Amino acid sequence: MAEHAIDLDMPPEQALSALRQTAEDWGAQIQAGEDGSVEMTGSRLHLPVVAGMRRGLVSGPVEVQPAEGGSRVIFRPEESVYYVQTPAVMILILSVAGAALTVLWPFYPQLMTVAPFGAIIALGGWFLVVSRLRTSGPDEFLTAVAATTPGPPMQSIEARESS
Repeated sequence: MAEHAIDLDMPPEQALSALRQTAEDWGAQIQAGEDGSVEMTGSRLHLPVVAGMRRGLVSGPVEVQPAEGGSRVIFRPEESVYYVQTPAVMILILSVAGAALTVLWPFYPQLMTVAPFGAIIALGGWFLVVSRLRTSGPDEFLTAVAATTPGPPMQSIEARESS
């Protein structure tokens, strides 16, 4: 899968804080690295995504690297699991049946009485499903990280206890 990256105009510590905040807002989960802490490298991101009529989860390592003028957040998806939204598919199948009624009435005049009803069903399927399709994936997530105003960098528990 392709690598997704974004350059930020903030120090890496603030970028990591913005990454955590955005992950919390999106319902994503950041899995700590081998040492048990969420750091600049070694962490994994489990990101819920929506792609049209599919929903799923994309997982992979996420890194925050220092860069010239700020930092760079890199997400490399390794695994993805998608499923189709069954209710939306069923509504579209019903709307295709309505569209068929609307198109076939000139060939079968006895369908003329239900043709307007078929048109309403076909348009209803369009407005209920197709007009509401959206996409939110890794690129949109990283754009949201860039738009997040980070708070002060989070200190570790040990650093707070010693002060």
